[in-house]
Amino acid sequence: MSADTSTMQAAAIRELCKSLHLPTVSMQAMRLAEQAAKEKQSHLCFLEALLAAEVEEREQNGAARRIKEAHFPKVKTMEDFDFQSAQHLPATLIRQLSEGGYIGKSEPVIFLGDAGTGKTHLATGLGVAACRQRRRVRFTTAAEMVNELVEARHNNELNRVTARWTRYELLVIDEMGYVALAEAGAEMLFQVIAGRAEKAAVIVTTNLPFSEWTTVFPNARLCKALLDRLTDQAHIIETGKDSYRFLRTMAKKRGKGANA
Repeated sequence: MSADTSTMQAAAIRELCKSLHLPTVSMQAMRLAEQAAKEKQSHLCFLEALLAAEVEEREQNGAARRIKEAHFPKVKTMEDFDFQSAQHLPATLIRQLSEGGYIGKSEPVIFLGDAGTGKTHLATGLGVAACRQRRRVRFTTAAEMVNELVEARHNNELNRVTARWTRYELLVIDEMGYVALAEAGAEMLFQVIAGRAEKAAVIVTTNLPFSEWTTVFPNARLCKALLDRLTDQAHIIETGKDSYRFLRTMAKKRGKGANA
């Protein structure tokens, strides 16, 4: 095949791919064709490799888009978590959860522990894993959600906004119990969680034992009803009291000192 013919075919392939919205095929076709020729692959092997490259690129782009739309404050993955420094955690259970079965079963996940014990990292890691599994995920803090709901009520949009919060396949609510909530805000938060109960999964992180939730939810009955829905069939994981971040920082300092 002459160079001119090859150039013309490459241009034709690019135009066809543009019409079919196959950007990766357009970029990879000639390279994979040359590789196939060198390795004496069959036409079917070449086609399989080309289509696999397109699918892989689309999967990566789709996951990146869902991660962006989830509004994680910082993208943290389960692979990044140092379970060696937190051996009290049920690593096997957490890794099983990262496979996403709890989402299909609409089972809540609650991370309970003091500040710095890895709650947000683990919750985010499960959220990122869900995004990679083509799940629609949203991350928020309890305070941010309540503020949005209060504003929506002020603008007569509460039903629409509440419905949006209930439609995500996975909702991650960070820092539950860090800020005391007014009764109206607590009621709206309850509506969202009650609307998702047994229908869609939720992950909650909290620094408060359940017995102390009445300190941030002023209505004791509402607090009991909220806990009843959150803990039903829930995976409750205690992350402890020792700061994972503090221990990690001290380990790094000891490492630097040993290398000095």
